[in-house]
Amino acid sequence: MSRPRILIVGAGFAGFRTARTLSRLTRGRAHITLLNPTDYFLYLPLLPQVAAGILEPRRVTVSLSDSLPDVRLVLGEADRIDLDGRTLHYTGPEGEGGTLAYDRLVLAAGSVNKLLPIPGVAEHAHGFRGLPEALYLRDHVTRQVELAASADDARTCAARCTFVVVGAGYTGTEVAAHGQMFTDAQVRKHPLRRGMRPRWMLLDVAPRVLPEMDGKLSATADRVLRQRGVDVRMGTSVKEATHDGVLLTDGEFVESRTLVWCVGVRPDPLVESLGLPMEKGRLLVDPHLRVPGRPELFACGDVAAVPDLENPGSYTPMTAQHAWRHGKVAAENVAASLGLGGARTPYRHRDLGFVVDLGGAKAAANPLGVALSGVPAGAVTRGYHLAAMPGNRVRVAADWLLDAVLPRQAVQLGLVRSWSVPLDTSSPEVARVPGGPGRQQDASARSGPGAALAADTDGGGTGAGGAGRARPPDEPAKGQPGSGTTQVRPGSGAAQPRAEWETAKGRPATGRPGPGSAELRSEAETAKGRPAAALGGEPARNQAGGEPARNQPGGEPARNQAGGEPARNQPGGEPARNQAGGEPARNQPGGEPARNQAGGEPARNQPGGEPARNQPGGEPAKNQPGGEPAKNQPAPGPPPPGPPSGGHPAPGPVKRTDVTEDSAKGDS
Repeated sequence: MSRPRILIVGAGFAGFRTARTLSRLTRGRAHITLLNPTDYFLYLPLLPQVAAGILEPRRVTVSLSDSLPDVRLVLGEADRIDLDGRTLHYTGPEGEGGTLAYDRLVLAAGSVNKLLPIPGVAEHAHGFRGLPEALYLRDHVTRQVELAASADDARTCAARCTFVVVGAGYTGTEVAAHGQMFTDAQVRKHPLRRGMRPRWMLLDVAPRVLPEMDGKLSATADRVLRQRGVDVRMGTSVKEATHDGVLLTDGEFVESRTLVWCVGVRPDPLVESLGLPMEKGRLLVDPHLRVPGRPELFACGDVAAVPDLENPGSYTPMTAQHAWRHGKVAAENVAASLGLGGARTPYRHRDLGFVVDLGGAKAAANPLGVALSGVPAGAVTRGYHLAAMPGNRVRVAADWLLDAVLPRQAVQLGLVRSWSVPLDTSSPEVARVPGGPGRQQDASARSGPGAALAADTDGGGTGAGGAGRARPPDEPAKGQPGSGTTQVRPGSGAAQPRAEWETAKGRPATGRPGPGSAELRSEAETAKGRPAAALGGEPARNQAGGEPARNQPGGEPARNQAGGEPARNQPGGEPARNQAGGEPARNQPGGEPARNQAGGEPARNQPGGEPARNQPGGEPAKNQPGGEPAKNQPAPGPPPPGPPSGGHPAPGPVKRTDVTEDSAKGDS
């Protein structure tokens, strides 16, 4: 009898706990597959400490392969689920597609950043749901403090050192608390002008900080934040976000280069495509975490609306504690449905309290309902995190110890760019890369310093693999035919302004071909050094029907080869220009003056010169009405005869689908 197939989507708190519990319950009697975009489980509550430089990024990650040895890991993101066919279609990290079949499916895809219809937020704000976003914020804050320290203008310095955090929940409160300590430590090394200090603002429409927690904990967090210097503004939010700052709902405009969006989360959009009953974006399930009418489908974590049996008529909130407990109950019920475990159990919970880390020795906690603050709360908070982490406990404790006795390292690694972590994304745990599968960027989406340039985002960065700078589609590879300057032909439209990467490296501006202009060579052709094949044009050398290439049998010998014409400046050859015995170069002493120089022939289209081609009074350009047809283009009259003798027979020109019939000659 074949073993049943269990498929788990997502490796967050719920998915990771489900996989680990199922592995223990089934003991090899079932095929367990885990689909996740990354190969690690992220302990999200410690992410603010990564952004503040307390913990190294790998400390808050746990390897899935090491911690789940009996579970098959598949890297990818779910695209579509066929409920009737019991199959799931996914896309791998390199764009390849795949299909997974299942007998039981557990949806634990988690949540993404919650967006609000506020102008400019999607373009200028960044979320805080994944490791790439934490790494970006750490680099960005460090850069702003360093730039502010060297700024000559007091207004610019103040804007760079103003950091706006929207959302006073768990994440936003911890980000603001740790951020203020982080920037204060940096300023001690890079003093600001006139004794200025970094300013962190915490905004929320709620009447108090941590509105979902007990009033005592809320008051403790508010007091610690204000004592530390955080500008806490309740009942206030963002009305509009711009590149230069944010407009608040009270009418004040705050100049800033940093907007951190911690308003909340929403379920992963995957569950919306199933067409099943929903509750505020979450999939409705019964107390056993099974979808009604679908005995093979289970859901847990942030994507599931789980009835709260302790509070009838409500659903469990979207927190890490509930997701972790959901995973255990879901695994037990999946095993029971396959006859591999005991009886089904409903989900019930009992609150053990909450903890909020405020940085240093400060925290707010209420373990078992006992409100704590100060050092005792800090000790309880860190002890809870060490107990809750499924791995890396020793490394995390070691980093905490080092942070207590050594200064933090504030350096910019530059590994994550602004456009790599957009706010509106269904995968906050994965940073976008140039050339990534299906991840084309919008060049107009700028988010302050370090934002995407047109060269970074045009066409999604078509470079395969995405390593290094993405090559624009109209720039051939270096050292390949056609890698010189691309010229703008008459009638092809105006050239685009140079991108920053071109001017920084001294490259000439690249004109984008417009309608009717020639298409550039494909990547396969430029990489192999082949000329572009055109429809019905003049055959290339060494091709059937074409002139044999130099140094080929039946062709003209190449220069400096036996039987060929010696190259210039070689023994027996014609001296090169401006060399001893050779013809002087233009505009050199004794040589012919260059065009448009004193005593020289006027340049085309200049006063007194010959009109340029395709200009009034000039000779029509090739491939224009009344002009000579361009090479490699269909010529009027009968087609050329068959291939002459003496050349190597080769396949004829291949008809390209990426070149228009009226294309002009390849690279000019």
